[in-house]
Amino acid sequence: MFRPDPTRILLSSLLAVLLAAVAQAEPPAIEVTVPARRVVSMNPSLTSILVALEAREVLVGVEEHSARLHPELAALPVVGGLFNPSIEAVVALEPDLVVLVPSAQQRDFRGRLEALGIEVLALPNITVAEILASIEILGARVDRAEQARLRLAEIRRTFAEISAASAKNGPVPLVVVLQRDPLFVVGSGSFVDEMLVAAGARNLAAEWSEPYPRVAVEWLIAVAPELILDASDDPIVAAEYWRRWPSIPAVANRRTLPLPLAATFPGPFIDRALRAMALQIHPPPASVDSGGPP
Repeated sequence: MFRPDPTRILLSSLLAVLLAAVAQAEPPAIEVTVPARRVVSMNPSLTSILVALEAREVLVGVEEHSARLHPELAALPVVGGLFNPSIEAVVALEPDLVVLVPSAQQRDFRGRLEALGIEVLALPNITVAEILASIEILGARVDRAEQARLRLAEIRRTFAEISAASAKNGPVPLVVVLQRDPLFVVGSGSFVDEMLVAAGARNLAAEWSEPYPRVAVEWLIAVAPELILDASDDPIVAAEYWRRWPSIPAVANRRTLPLPLAATFPGPFIDRALRAMALQIHPPPASVDSGGPP
């Protein structure tokens, strides 16, 4: 499944990351005595945060999605995947900290590590607040508090700026597609949903209580989005794929657009993703019809 095109690999990995992290948990309080020096990361979101905070040297092992996302970490040992972590591989690296995102798939893994006396830091990343907390907490744990402070300040500044600008326009009714068949979309309660609101959109799938629900095509046709942002890994381009449903306003008006991978990744640069998303939702007049042939 993970052999073909690297772009498809990353997109498939991203959907797995999002769907695996639906379990909610409160971020832990920041209590640091001695900074962690040997860290194993079991989630690409947390790995990306550590890399962005200039803490690459504390990493001694990563899970397989992190290794694919960050070629610069190719020399590090890979300790399994999100759904099949190797406790033996982790223990062999003698970490003083293992970081992961709480999920049903890694609950037993976490318990076994803690039973062995290995500290585990579980950081949820469903909402924007949780992602920001992950950046702050990881920064404190690996002695990169200043780098974390600067990153957080830029994210908050960008959200305020984009929210103020988008408030001048009417909200665009849209759907964000994560996978086409079966059809998974961005629902309510996720950081992507929050970014959509900040960027001036009305997420039609917010009627679903799950962050990333599976829906029917008939539902998509019925809600009639004016814009479809497509983050799927299908090799067929968005405009060509969705043209089979011409009754959807987004299709009729050539507003079925690919969504960059970074826009749905719960990592340290959600501010950059928000800027890109805002341009797609409220594009300059000359680029409104960039969705391809009707």
